Amino acid sequence: MPLRLFCFPHAGGGPTTYRHWHRALGPHVSVRTVLRPARPGGAGFTDVESVVAELDSQLAEPLTQPHVFFGHSMGALVAYRLACRRRATGHPLPRALLLSGYAAPHLPAPLPPVDGLGDAALIAVLRAAGGVPAGLPDRPEFLDRSLPALRDDLRLCTGFRDPGDPPLPCPTHVFGGDADPLVGERELYAWDRHTTRLSGVRVLPGDHFYLEHAPEQLFRVLRPLLRRYATAG
Repeated sequence: MPLRLFCFPHAGGGPTTYRHWHRALGPHVSVRTVLRPARPGGAGFTDVESVVAELDSQLAEPLTQPHVFFGHSMGALVAYRLACRRRATGHPLPRALLLSGYAAPHLPAPLPPVDGLGDAALIAVLRAAGGVPAGLPDRPEFLDRSLPALRDDLRLCTGFRDPGDPPLPCPTHVFGGDADPLVGERELYAWDRHTTRLSGVRVLPGDHFYLEHAPEQLFRVLRPLLRRYATAG
């Protein structure tokens, strides 16, 4: 049975975020994108722990199989907190945590507070991080749907307060971009407070969205890692 790779998107990320990963990572890995759950009636979540609790419930059966978590930006925070919740409830942990582009959770959120930012200011911040393609903000569907959803996700990140859980025992690999304006090497290495098995920090060329602009450089690192965890007993 292939190793299941559960991939958690960045703030505002959707089902296409990891669309090429299954083909790129080979037959020994089954890739599943984990989307932020929706509540009946369209009510939003007000904190990360509520999101994680819902995901834990939705993924209960798939997470009984051997698996690894990969999360980028907000997705790294969600993946980490899901692993913490599963440990607290006595459920199996992922064979590894792969965390990308997010500061260790005891540090301030690397994303800006959004309540005081107008649309133009928020788009400027996102552009500086490399996350808004040219022309996209001019499309009505971006302003009507994508930007409000992104705001909601950013509120979850900036409102998170680290509860100080004990370090996780699963191997943790941390990744980032060398030109990321939001997260530097110091913030990446600070994840060592949250794991007893920090297995390395890898800084790759690129900005906050290095994994989208030049994915093959990350795939070259992930293939042997995932092969190792796929064959681990």
